Amino acid sequence: MSSRKGFTVWLTGLSGAGKTTLAVLLATQLRARGVRIEVLDGDEVRANLSKGLGFSKEDRDINIRRIGYVCRLLSRNGVGTLSAAISPYSAIRDEVRLAVEQEGAKFIEVFVKCPITVLAKRDVKGLYQKALSGELKGFTGVSDPYEEPLAPDVVVETDRESLDFSIRKILQALEQRGLIPNADLSRPRRVRSVLSQSWKRHAQRSSTVRAAGRGRSLTLLKRLFLKRQIRKR
Repeated sequence: MSSRKGFTVWLTGLSGAGKTTLAVLLATQLRARGVRIEVLDGDEVRANLSKGLGFSKEDRDINIRRIGYVCRLLSRNGVGTLSAAISPYSAIRDEVRLAVEQEGAKFIEVFVKCPITVLAKRDVKGLYQKALSGELKGFTGVSDPYEEPLAPDVVVETDRESLDFSIRKILQALEQRGLIPNADLSRPRRVRSVLSQSWKRHAQRSSTVRAAGRGRSLTLLKRLFLKRQIRKR
C-alpha cells in the first residue's frame, strides 16, 4: 500500500447527520484493506487543536482551516484522511479542497444529508428543539447558516439509506478513483452485522462511536501539533 497516494474524504453535514459514525466505520473497513487511515472528528479537534475557539464565523473558519491543514499534511504523505466536521461554509471547504489537491492528493467531498425534522427526532440531547424554539442561539442549520455543497462527489442520505449502503457508496467512489484496492469478495465481511444496524441506533450511541476513535485521533493531534514534531517544509 505504500505506493498508493493519500487522499482526503471530507464528510460535511449538519450535527447528528452521521458524519462521525460513517468515518469510524469507514476507517475500520479501509484498515481491513491495508489502507493507512486517520480520522479527524470535529468535536475532538475542537477539544484539542482548536480549544478556546468559539462559534463565530471567523472562529469556525479557523477551526476548519486547521482540520484542512492536518488533512493536507497526511494526504501528501500517503495517508488516507477522513474528516468528520460540520464545516458549514462552502468557501472554506473549497479552500481546503484546493490546498489538498495542490499537494497532488485527491479530495472527495461527501455530503451527509439529512432533514432537520429527522435530526430533531434523533437528537437525544434536545439541542435541535432548543434551537427551533429560540432557546439556543447560533445553532448551525437553524439559527446559523449551513451552505449545502453544490456539487459534492458523493451524497449519502442517512434518513433514506441504510448505513451499509451509505458506506458502500463512499467506498465505491474511492475504488473508482483508484485510491483503495477493490474489496476481496472471497473474504468474509466481518463488520456486516455492525453496518446493518439502523441509523437511529447509531445516533443514540454517537458518544460511544466517538470514544472508539478518540485514542487514535488524539495521538495524531499530539504528534502533529502539541509536541510540534512537524518537519518544516
